[in-house]
Amino acid sequence: MGKNRDLISILSIVIIGMFIPFLGSIIITFNLDIRNFETWYKIGSTFGYFLLIFAFELLAVLVFFTISNKFYSKKLKIKK
Repeated sequence: MGKNRDLISILSIVIIGMFIPFLGSIIITFNLDIRNFETWYKIGSTFGYFLLIFAFELLAVLVFFTISNKFYSKKLKIKK
């Protein structure tokens, strides 16, 4: 259980670390006024979509490594 808790804390730090440059780049690129609530809604929804796409990418990598690990584990067992 400690391993999962460590993973969750590391991923949380990574997500926060991704949000800060994302926030700056969105504000600079689109010249947004951060005093407006609608601006924060746009930034939040854009970051949410970004995280959703990033999650799909991570899921695809996880599936790839799981499948390749099983395949090569079987291949190594045959050679022994």
